[in-house]
Amino acid sequence: MSKHLTYDDRLNIQDLLKSGSSISCIARKLNRHKSTISREITLRAMFRKVGGYGHTYNACLYRFDCDMKNLCKKDMCICKVKHCKFCKICNDNCDHFKEEICDIYSSPPYVCNSCEKRFKCTLKKCLYSAKEAHKDYENTLKDSRTGIQLSPEEIKVLDDIVSPLVLQGQSIHHIYVHNKDTIMISESTLYSLIDKGLLSVKNIDLPRKVRYRARRKKQMGYKVDKACLKGRKYDDYLKFLEDNSDTSIVEIDTVEGTVGGKVLLTIHFIDSSFMIMFLREHNDARSVSEWFKWIYNAVGAEDYKALFYLILTDNGSEFSDPGKIEKINDEEQLAHVFYCEPYSAYQKPEVENNHQLIRRIIPKGKSMNDLTQDDIRLVMSHVNSYTRKKLNDQPPIDAFSSRYGFKLINALGINKIDPNDIILKPSLLK
Repeated sequence: MSKHLTYDDRLNIQDLLKSGSSISCIARKLNRHKSTISREITLRAMFRKVGGYGHTYNACLYRFDCDMKNLCKKDMCICKVKHCKFCKICNDNCDHFKEEICDIYSSPPYVCNSCEKRFKCTLKKCLYSAKEAHKDYENTLKDSRTGIQLSPEEIKVLDDIVSPLVLQGQSIHHIYVHNKDTIMISESTLYSLIDKGLLSVKNIDLPRKVRYRARRKKQMGYKVDKACLKGRKYDDYLKFLEDNSDTSIVEIDTVEGTVGGKVLLTIHFIDSSFMIMFLREHNDARSVSEWFKWIYNAVGAEDYKALFYLILTDNGSEFSDPGKIEKINDEEQLAHVFYCEPYSAYQKPEVENNHQLIRRIIPKGKSMNDLTQDDIRLVMSHVNSYTRKKLNDQPPIDAFSSRYGFKLINALGINKIDPNDIILKPSLLK
């Protein structure tokens, strides 16, 4: 089954919406997750200013009692109606206009396709059309495969890595091969950035390139090497879990601040709700593997294997080097990394839910650039001392230490906070 909705899928959605089917019902019939259907409808439904049979468009809250006349300017008056409430353009000219919004837009299925009042209603309508939705999808797909989708901060990081090495006489291929875990784009995209003048170095600094004519345009390669998914997909995870039912699960993820700034690596132990966090300068694979190596050096191979035997994460590019997590120093395999399906955060709900506690202290969109790992240790201490009902009112630090001991806790400098002293507000870091 294709990961993307097809035109036939969209026709089915349109027909099922017209018949009054719920989003859950549509999802079951199309064998899709309901969030996929909900996202499709809310993103691709279109608002239209149309009236009903015998009724022109009028969305004014006061339309039933309105007695206004001649609001249209004389030089543009095209209507011949006596009262403005029957004119389709007077809403735009009236100073007293206040739009009435239908309640259907705020609850599933969010559209008017099955509304019984649709052909009498004069309000703005939200309609899902398979033809228009598929056209919008194709345009979005086309746009996503063109242009440079990098922020100025990300381009600067790339420039700091690539330009000095080019000026040393190294080729783009050589630079890419030996810096794959920090250059999180394809080799062809690197050439494209230079060609567009977005890096300090220019085409003239690439001796071999200026000797060749431009090649025919090819489709842009993947940002992440998909080879890392082989044998590590979510179906493989479920099979591994079936064969190792007593294994504890660890979920890992990233918490972002501002675009291009510092980010957090979060590691969540499901059995104890214990979460550890590491501040990283950039959201790349190297910084992730370096922190896992730090843990390995702190606790040793035996404890590392006990802690991280089964790891589940998402498809973020920062997790695209699982070998550096599974085999520290290229020794025996100590861990097994698996990946959720795309757009399926629900497959690792524990770490996602625990992020809510972090966001109480570091709100979404707030920069982490001024924070240090010592600040993150303080956050870990308060979050892991917070009592959890699922642990029979124990804090995660107690549940974790009773199973794994204090070696990792002491290495990280995490302290147990008195229940009445716990702060889960931004003021903790002030």
